[in-house]
Amino acid sequence: MLFVGDFPLHLVQAPPRPRPARLKAVLVGLVTLAMCLFLAGATPRPAVRTVAWSIPGMDALGSPPVGRSKAPAPVVTHGLSSVATADEHGFALHTAGGDITFLTGVNLGSTTPGHLPGELAITAEQYRRWFAAMGWLGLRVVRIATIHPPAFYRELVAFNRANPGEPLYLMQGVSPAELRDAHDAVHGGLKRGARPGRASGTWDTDAGPWLTGWIIDPEAAGEEEPEAAGEEKPEAAGEEETAGPARGKWFRSAPSATPGERRLAARMDELAGYEAAAGYSPPIAAADGEGTNHMTSTWPGGTFASYAAYPFWPDSATRLLSYRYQGRADPYAGYVAALRQRHSTMPTLVTEFGVPSAIGSAHDAPLGRSEGDHSEREAMAIDAELLRLLKDQGLAGGFLAGWADEWFRSSWNTAGQQDGERRQLWHDPLTAAQGFGLIAMDAAGSPDAGPQQLLDDDTAWPARRVTARVDESYVHLRVRLGSPTPAQLTLGFDVLPGVHGPPAPGSGNRAADAAFELDVTRRAGQAYLRKEGWRRFQPAGQDTGLLRFGPPEEDSRALWHRDGDDLVVRVPWGMLGYTDPSKHMIGAVASPGVGVTVSASGTDLAAGHVTWTNWNRVYHSERLKPGADVVRDAVLETAS
Repeated sequence: MLFVGDFPLHLVQAPPRPRPARLKAVLVGLVTLAMCLFLAGATPRPAVRTVAWSIPGMDALGSPPVGRSKAPAPVVTHGLSSVATADEHGFALHTAGGDITFLTGVNLGSTTPGHLPGELAITAEQYRRWFAAMGWLGLRVVRIATIHPPAFYRELVAFNRANPGEPLYLMQGVSPAELRDAHDAVHGGLKRGARPGRASGTWDTDAGPWLTGWIIDPEAAGEEEPEAAGEEKPEAAGEEETAGPARGKWFRSAPSATPGERRLAARMDELAGYEAAAGYSPPIAAADGEGTNHMTSTWPGGTFASYAAYPFWPDSATRLLSYRYQGRADPYAGYVAALRQRHSTMPTLVTEFGVPSAIGSAHDAPLGRSEGDHSEREAMAIDAELLRLLKDQGLAGGFLAGWADEWFRSSWNTAGQQDGERRQLWHDPLTAAQGFGLIAMDAAGSPDAGPQQLLDDDTAWPARRVTARVDESYVHLRVRLGSPTPAQLTLGFDVLPGVHGPPAPGSGNRAADAAFELDVTRRAGQAYLRKEGWRRFQPAGQDTGLLRFGPPEEDSRALWHRDGDDLVVRVPWGMLGYTDPSKHMIGAVASPGVGVTVSASGTDLAAGHVTWTNWNRVYHSERLKPGADVVRDAVLETAS
C-alpha cells in the first residue's frame, strides 16, 4: 500500500548517468519529486516523534498507516447528538471517513503497582503516555469501569485535539450509584471532595464528543445508595416505583422483567435523561447483557449487549465442542456466536477478552487458551487470534482485558498463599490474573538495594561465586559454577532458620525449606517445597514448579539460563513460600531472609544469606510485551 511520503524508487531516483550530467540528474529528480507531491496533494511525512516511545519496545513498531479520518461525525436525532449508535443492524461509530462497525479497544484499570484500585494512582503523565501508545497500536476505544480522576478526561481530550483524525474514543463504565456524578465527570461539570475509594477534584473538560457509550454494571462497587445512608433519594426523571414495570421516557421494562431488570431499566432511563439534558445520546448498555432482552427503548443512541467473555471463563465457553471455526472444533467461537444470537435486536460487544502471560494458571481451556501458563509472546498471539475470531463470529467489537499488568489482582490458584491486604506491594508471576496487560509492569527493586556478594572463592565447588539481589518479583541469583562444571545441582533455600527436616532433593541439606533441582546438562529443573516432607511445587494441582530453561527475553516464564560459566536464576517469592515478601512474612511467621546453599555430588556449600529491608513503596518500569506487534496487526486488520 502506498502511503503519504512513500514513493516508488524510480520517481525519486534518476538512473545512473555519466559524471558530467550528475547535477542535471539531481535537479530532474527534485523536480520530478515536487511534481509528484503536488499532483498527489501530499507532503513528505516528517520524522515521527511520539511520547509513546518512552515505553521501551514501542519504538520498534512502525508508524501506524495513514488511512481515512476517524474524526467524530455525529448524527443528530430529535436534537440529540450521537457519535455512535446501536440498533438491530449493528453498532456504528460515525466518523468523517465513514462508519466503523467493529470497535477495537482496551480496558484501562484505575491504579498502578503498589496501589489498590480505590487509590486511583495513575498520573497525568502516565495517561498522556498511555493514550499516545494506544493510538500507536491502532486501538480505537479505551474502556474504563469507573470515574477516573480529572486528569484522565483532560489528557484524553488533549490527545484527541492533537490528533483530530485519529482520536481515542471513550467507553465509560459506571455503577448505578454514581450515574449523575459519572455523567458530570465525562462532560466536565463535576467537583467533589476527597473520599476514600473514589476520585476527587474538579472535572472541567467535556469528553462527550468522543463518548461511544455507557455500560452500567449493577454489581460494580460504588458510593452508597442514599437510602442505605438514611437519606431520601430524589426521584429520577421518568422513574416509577420499580416494584412494577419501569416506564421511563427512554427505557421501559417488559412485563416479564424481574425486579432487578426493572431497576436496571429505570437506571438506564435515568442516565439517558442526564445525557439528553446535555444534548447527547450515546448508546447505553448493561454489563453482561443483563436485562437487555426484557426492555424496550426509544433512545436515539440505542442499546447493546456487553459481555466479559474469556476462552476459559465462564465454563460454558469451554463446552461447545461441536462448534467448528476455521476447520476445527472451537468452543469459544461457539460461545460468542451464541451470545450474539441471544440478542437479535441489538449488537453484541465483547468488552473483556484475552489470556494472561504468567507462569501459573487458574483455569484450563481447550486449544491452549488457558488462564495463564503463557509466555508474553504466546499470550499476545492468542489475543490477536481471539480478536479476529470475534469479528468473524459477527460481534460488534472486542476490547482487550487489560492495558497494563495489575499487581493487586488475585487468582484462585494462589489467593490462599498471599496476604490480600498487601498483595499490591509485590508482583507474583505465579498469579495468572496479574498478567493480562499489553504493557508489562516489571518490578525494579529499590535503587538503594544493590547486589549482595554471598560467595567469592575461586577454589570452592560446586560454585565459586554467588551474588544476589531482590526486587518485588524475585530473588535474583548469579551462580559462577565451579570446575569441573557440575552436571546437576540443587539450590537450597532456608527461609525459616531452626526448622529442619529431610534433606532437599539432590542434596544433604536439612535446613532448606524450598529448593530448585537443576539438571545443567539436560536443561531441566523442578521446584520443591518442604511441607510434611518434600513435594513438587504444584499449587492448585498444577506443576507450576517445572522450571523452564532459557533467557526471559525468549520465554517470560523461564526462570534459569546459562551465561558463560554462570547460572542466572530468578526465584519467585511464592516458590519460597512467602505470603508477603514486603514484610518478610511466611504466613504468620517473619522470615529473616533467604539462606542459599549450592549442592552437587554430595557436597553442600553454604553460599550466604540474602537480606532486604521491608518496603511499603514499590519501584517498577513499563515495557511493551514482545508479540504486541501481532496484536496491532490484528487490530488494524479488523478495523472496519
